[in-house]
Amino acid sequence: MFSKEESRRLKQEFWTSFGKSFPRKWILYNTKLKGFSFKFHFDNKTALVALDVEDDLEHRIKYWEKLLALQSILKDEFLPEAIYEEEYILENYKEISRIYVPLEQKVSIHNKDSWRDVMTFFNEKMNLFEAFFEEYKDIIEG
Repeated sequence: MFSKEESRRLKQEFWTSFGKSFPRKWILYNTKLKGFSFKFHFDNKTALVALDVEDDLEHRIKYWEKLLALQSILKDEFLPEAIYEEEYILENYKEISRIYVPLEQKVSIHNKDSWRDVMTFFNEKMNLFEAFFEEYKDIIEG
């Protein structure tokens, strides 16, 4: 078991190491679309990259309908393993809409042996997510 401080230090070390290993500016929250963001997630059980839509219901529905219309393109040309969940419940019980790609192997942020695999996965999948977004941003926004 890790203390809270050890866990916090390991998380910080992972993210610092990821930034040094793959030094680039990710879009993440800077999509210019309200409530529309990309996220990296890595804890002591899972790793995933996600596109979250978490604005008011009207905006969520508008964006979600566009993302559904683009689903076959996203899956055929970018991320065949993408999972669409219109009603995704976060740990804080907030409901959002999410498209995500999980890493299909057991990993833990507390296990440094899994870090390289997660970093490579994050870099590859988020690059593809962002490429999709850049190419179809006008349609999503429209």
